[in-house]
Amino acid sequence: QVQLVVSWGGLVQAGGSLRLSCAASRDTICILDVAWYRQYPRQQRELVASITSRDSTYYADSVKGRFTISRDNARNTVYLEMKSLKPEDTAVYYCKAEYMNYRSNCARHLPYYWGQGTQVTVSS
Repeated sequence: QVQLVVSWGGLVQAGGSLRLSCAASRDTICILDVAWYRQYPRQQRELVASITSRDSTYYADSVKGRFTISRDNARNTVYLEMKSLKPEDTAVYYCKAEYMNYRSNCARHLPYYWGQGTQVTVSS
């Protein structure tokens, strides 16, 4: 079973920065892409940013120019660098890794895994 370990979020003032990390425990060669989501109270998770195995990235309009997603293959870790944080960035953040379980060497995996949520709070 794969575990995605997400770093602690935290509390930061508006305009500040924070970096989240998401480390996969195994079989990272099977990962298609990794994404960061966030969830506001009583709402569904929304996609914030994603990065593919070929380093193609996507950002939600609300975070473009402020957030950067990157990967460190040596550490099996994906980062979300968040700058110029706003109070509306306050949410629980999750990472999700999609696995290529259609490949024979990855067939034992689920299609995707979620990491545990981490609270990010931006004070005004």
